[in-house]
Amino acid sequence: MDRAQKEKLVEELGQIFESSGVVVVARYEGLTVAEMTDLRARASAGETSVRVAKNRLAKIALEGTPCGSIAEYLQGMTVIAYSEDPVAAAKVVEDFAKGNQKFQILGGNMGGTALDRAGVEAVSKMPSRDELIASIVGCIGAPASNIAGAIGAPASNIASILSTIEEKAA
Repeated sequence: MDRAQKEKLVEELGQIFESSGVVVVARYEGLTVAEMTDLRARASAGETSVRVAKNRLAKIALEGTPCGSIAEYLQGMTVIAYSEDPVAAAKVVEDFAKGNQKFQILGGNMGGTALDRAGVEAVSKMPSRDELIASIVGCIGAPASNIAGAIGAPASNIASILSTIEEKAA
């Protein structure tokens, strides 16, 4: 890799660290190609990206970014998982780590906040952006549904009372 390619890679990594909602660093030493392929497939399904980069270049790219705290984890064979959704990458990595003992989550960063191993696990248990939006929409829609039910209920009650009176009269 020549100097121009390294500079381009550092620039790409810098943009990733600037724009990602969450970045997780894990050690992948001992994983087979099939296992790494499985990780990448899970990541793409979960709107997450996985990247293996030289630690030295990643540390250069981290300088001056909100994710600077993860530089300490960049030793050995590391992989970086990142996503715009502040929870997606943590969920994918935690799910993969449960089924693979060789894959060790080291830590990460979410919105400028450093995360240790326990922090990444806690973030993975949070609802995703889409789940939160659905919950908010449900909360907003519930009062309208209750009002419609309340308005419709008296009319249905009156109709059933009238039909009962009509049956008794007949």
